[in-house]
Amino acid sequence: MASTAEMSAPSGEGGFFSVSPLMIFPSVMGSFSVYLRQGSEYVLYTGAEEVFTERHKRVLYENGVREVFVRQKHKESYTRYVEENLGHILLDDSIPLRERAGLFYKVSAEALEDVFESRLPGKVGEEQYDRIHSFVNQAVRFLCLENSLKAVGEFIAHDYKTYTHCVNVFVYTTTLLQTYGLDEEMLVRCGIGAMLHDVGKTRIPRLILNKPGKLDPDERRIISKHPTLGLASCTRMPLAQEAMNIILFHHEKMNGSGYPAGLMAEEIPLPVRVVTIADIYDALTSDRPYADARRPFEVLELMRATMAQDLDMEVFKRFIMMLSGARLVGL
Repeated sequence: MASTAEMSAPSGEGGFFSVSPLMIFPSVMGSFSVYLRQGSEYVLYTGAEEVFTERHKRVLYENGVREVFVRQKHKESYTRYVEENLGHILLDDSIPLRERAGLFYKVSAEALEDVFESRLPGKVGEEQYDRIHSFVNQAVRFLCLENSLKAVGEFIAHDYKTYTHCVNVFVYTTTLLQTYGLDEEMLVRCGIGAMLHDVGKTRIPRLILNKPGKLDPDERRIISKHPTLGLASCTRMPLAQEAMNIILFHHEKMNGSGYPAGLMAEEIPLPVRVVTIADIYDALTSDRPYADARRPFEVLELMRATMAQDLDMEVFKRFIMMLSGARLVGL
């Protein structure tokens, strides 16, 4: 039972953030209260440890309520609640695909931001792995739905941040790998690798990552360490071999001129070759500190004309077909 003090609160008291009622899951208990806004006050709708029911959801819908509110101090527990129950909504056909796609992108970006922006010292632990694995497991099923890439494409961020870049690479990689007939378990393994492919950049100085001009040779040498630093950061995670390959080898090139191992052609596993293409494409279509974003068609033409010796061109052709099918090339 909520206390009298919890029943309503002035707008300035403690702070609130808005969420869609779609992101409160019927029959799943959360450790936060849900409020409605009435004028300058927030009125309690369901209390903490109280189940938000289908009836609660229906009443909101019938009354045209499109946002509810949670106290700012409960944001972390609410974020975990959404991540843990994401599958309920992503596969719910009664909810428009576009709304599910927006939720998917928002939750994935927030989850990775916690990992990448915290600049975790040393190693990423098992708790972070469990969180990422749970999310990827749910997201893979969503990305296998027809037209999901087209829907997610509306929300893909083109202002380069490492965590949004990794989400974008995960989306492209998972969507393309499923065209090869990989099973769900393999897609999850590779998806985790795609999500974490640049985790080593958390151990690169921000002054280098955000430098607006051209890197000098010493800075390039430091940046080129991020694959090995990334794998070293994940030694406490029970990563599959496919994920480790992606983290370590995504800068290898088909002609053997890449790093860190100088692998050539078929020595580079297929999922790695897919991530390499997705990685380059997303970087070039995003605003970075040292270069403005290019248009998708221009980027694909640049990759075809100047990187034919570096990339698996058969995978590249399939990548173009995937983007064209989702109508993303003209964006």
